[in-house]
Amino acid sequence: MSLPDDTTPPEAANMIVARDVDVHYDDKQALFGVSLDVVGGNVTALIGPSGCGKSTFLRCLNRMNDVIEGCRVSGRIEIEGEDIYDRSLDVVQLRARVGMVFQKPNPFPKSIYDNIAYGPRIHGLAASRGELDEIVERSLVRAGLWDEAKDRLRQPGTSLSGGQQQRLCIARAIAVDPQVVLMDEPCSALDPIATARIEELIDELRQNYTILIVTHSMQQAARVSQRTAFFHLGYLVEVGTTEQIFTNPHDSRTQDYITGRFG
Repeated sequence: MSLPDDTTPPEAANMIVARDVDVHYDDKQALFGVSLDVVGGNVTALIGPSGCGKSTFLRCLNRMNDVIEGCRVSGRIEIEGEDIYDRSLDVVQLRARVGMVFQKPNPFPKSIYDNIAYGPRIHGLAASRGELDEIVERSLVRAGLWDEAKDRLRQPGTSLSGGQQQRLCIARAIAVDPQVVLMDEPCSALDPIATARIEELIDELRQNYTILIVTHSMQQAARVSQRTAFFHLGYLVEVGTTEQIFTNPHDSRTQDYITGRFG
């Protein structure tokens, strides 16, 4: 069992509180007793070697594991005090509150406009076409894509470059005004220039959203996050401020990973 860390500033509010989270895929246990507090308005990076449970934990937060046959999640996860595994919870509404951006850009086979408008339409967030237009524009502006896309909103989302497609997916995720945005290796398929644009965007978005990012790049974690959690073999080993984790880790396994002794 991993204990919640004690490095959260007292004035900071926890957006997400996870306690004793276990995840099984059939007979294989993927997470062991993970307890983690996620501070609102911060970027929290989840780091660790491949297969250590980072993405599994991320998918617990919007119940994406529900769609995986044989997956069982136990423990407790609250977002703003609400148990997200409560049987009465509307999972569709949860996924509107907790947006997700995946490893590879995955625009819908629709126009740029309809990619952004899809979520607001199904959740009834716009009463008129004018309101929908405003949501689309605001989302693209926040995702740093408006200037490049405003004259081609009727073109397919797939006509954009890889980096632009990923920003389109970010715009799509924030169009329903979520509280939390999950990012699972959002830059792994991108070139260095596109990666830099996404990292700048993450820094801007944390003014409005709580962000969790899974990354294999420790340099990226150091650049974009305020807090870092290190996972190893399904356990949460250590969590704290990014500066502390990278300069003065408490656990020798964290030190060994950061210094490249394994990974």
